[in-house]
Amino acid sequence: MEVKSDDNAVSPLVLVVDDFQDNREMFAEYLSFSGFRVAEAATGREALDRAFELIPDLILMDLSLPEIDGWEATRHLKSDPRTMRIPIVALTGHTLAGHSREAKDAGCDAFLTKPCLPDTLVLEIRRLLSRGSASSQPESAP
Repeated sequence: MEVKSDDNAVSPLVLVVDDFQDNREMFAEYLSFSGFRVAEAATGREALDRAFELIPDLILMDLSLPEIDGWEATRHLKSDPRTMRIPIVALTGHTLAGHSREAKDAGCDAFLTKPCLPDTLVLEIRRLLSRGSASSQPESAP
C-alpha cells in the first residue's frame, strides 16, 4: 500500500518494513503527515521486492522479520547496484549493545531503537536524505 502526501511536489518515498501492521501504519501515518510518500512491506522478501520495484529514497528496516530478516535483506540491498545507495535505517525493539555495530556492519546507515519519538525518526530521515542528495549532486567545473 502506498500512502500519498498532501504536497503537490514530488516528496521523498520511504519504504517502511515491519512485520507488525500497527507499527507500519503508525510510521506511515506520521511520515505522510510529515510530507513523505510511504510504501510498506511486512517481510524481508517483500521488502526486497518492493525496494527493487519502487527504488525508494530511504528504507526503514525492522531487523526482526519473517522469511528473510532485516540484516540479510539489508545485505542484499547494499550489494545490488540498483539499491546500494539507498539509505537504510535499522529499527529494532532490542537494545542490546552490539546491535548498533552489527546493523552498521550489515550496511545500515543509521540505527534507531523502537519505540522512537516520531520527531527523532523524521529528523534522522531528513539528515540521511540531505546527506544523500548533497553527495549525488554533480560537481561543478571550476
